[in-house]
Amino acid sequence: MPKPTLCVRTAVLTAALLAVAGCASLSERQGDAAAAAVGFRRALHDGDTAAACEGLAPATREEVAQAGKAECAQALGEQELPAAGGSASRTNVQGNQARVVFADDTVFLARFPGGWRVVAAGCQEQPHERPYRCDIKGR
Repeated sequence: MPKPTLCVRTAVLTAALLAVAGCASLSERQGDAAAAAVGFRRALHDGDTAAACEGLAPATREEVAQAGKAECAQALGEQELPAAGGSASRTNVQGNQARVVFADDTVFLARFPGGWRVVAAGCQEQPHERPYRCDIKGR
């Protein structure tokens, strides 16, 4: 079997380096997820439910609209979600999933090609290691 040429080996090495360079560090992913959660909460606080809907994952946006039997922005405006600004006290990222914890709320996100989107919000931790109870969530 012939040996790969220098050009082929260089191309493979370059592709591998580009793939590694394109991956965001954990702290960058945590920062991006936290920024998305803060932006969602800020939009709610400002009464900009259309912008808040843009921050939702597609399935969550659909679920909010179906539950309220209205457009997402109108249905989201009828929800009683924590809408305070403020920074996150803790952000955990595992692969393409994130949990951003605030003093009065926990927001779950997923990373999509266009960035981090909220999959569940208004979440409160339950006792005895039960799942979180969330006011809005996707299917």
